[in-house]
Amino acid sequence: MADKEQIQTALKSIKFPGFSRDIVSFGLVREVEIEDGKVLIGVEITTADSTIPERIAADIKSAVGALDGIQDVKVRMEISQPQQQPSSAGAAGSQPSNSQAMQKVKYAIAVASGKGGVGKSTVTVNLACALQRLLEEAGKSGVGIMDCDIYGPSIPLMLGAAGRPELENDMIVPIENFGVRTMSMGFLVDEDTPVVWRGPMIMKTIQQFAQNVNWGELEILVVDLPPGTGDAQLSLVQTLPLEGAVIVTTPQPAAANVARRGARMFDKVSVPLLGVIENMSYLEAPDGSRQMLFGEGGGSETAQSLETPLLGQLPIDQNIRIGCDKGIPIVISDPDSKAAKVFMEIARQVLNSLVKK
Repeated sequence: MADKEQIQTALKSIKFPGFSRDIVSFGLVREVEIEDGKVLIGVEITTADSTIPERIAADIKSAVGALDGIQDVKVRMEISQPQQQPSSAGAAGSQPSNSQAMQKVKYAIAVASGKGGVGKSTVTVNLACALQRLLEEAGKSGVGIMDCDIYGPSIPLMLGAAGRPELENDMIVPIENFGVRTMSMGFLVDEDTPVVWRGPMIMKTIQQFAQNVNWGELEILVVDLPPGTGDAQLSLVQTLPLEGAVIVTTPQPAAANVARRGARMFDKVSVPLLGVIENMSYLEAPDGSRQMLFGEGGGSETAQSLETPLLGQLPIDQNIRIGCDKGIPIVISDPDSKAAKVFMEIARQVLNSLVKK
């Protein structure tokens, strides 16, 4: 008899009408229950077109009902109206409202960690710059960074991006540097102004970054998440159709154990893991010997526990820190360094994983 994994696979074959993406990657599937050959699928959808829920429900019944041992398929559909209707009548309801501003973004991936202080934003900036280099070499469109660390927005400093975003046709234009477009709360508040907000404000801001920023044509949008599994993380996975997540940890158990717990959130919301990056893995001396200042094995153990690849081990290199402090990531400032080469190899693996999906 078919299990939940097989049912999820079947659901991924169902495209949202008018799109090449499936209903799982759009985050529309909220629950899957199976008992004695009877299946219940819960779907939440925002649309003004009454025919779309009917088509999706019919496709679900057809795809899941064809699985071995499935006797009955019921679809529980929750439908809400979009807050803003498109100006073109022909386009109304033709896509999920939470994707209208993201329709030219091919892949969106999250960079996450269980705890702070592991270098997640540093990894995000260098990974984005490495991806940008690879895409430029392939003649493809660019990369963006959505900085969802609302309380501690450090991406503008690390990317060397400054200024106030402009409005164009009621859409925010992201700031660009090194070919990477970015949007961050750091552009919207003064440097010394604290962001003292409760959960609903955080969620609303992330929705605005997704829906009201003109990202243009992007191959990959890299989303820098704050540590943990709170409002920002949940709001993101409910707003954006994520293609996958990358988990950042350091070697010691204190970070690796929390990283594993944080990573399991993505499993709960059907976002696949692309792999684990171990940061601050070792300090290499001039003679080539290595000191494991933060222990060892945390990254590989985390990857093994999560059944996902270990994408790379980044060295402790003061030039990584200096590059981000000066707003010139090491991938840009010293592309021949060992650290930059590790970032490039990680980027290649991430890009290959996305292309294979």
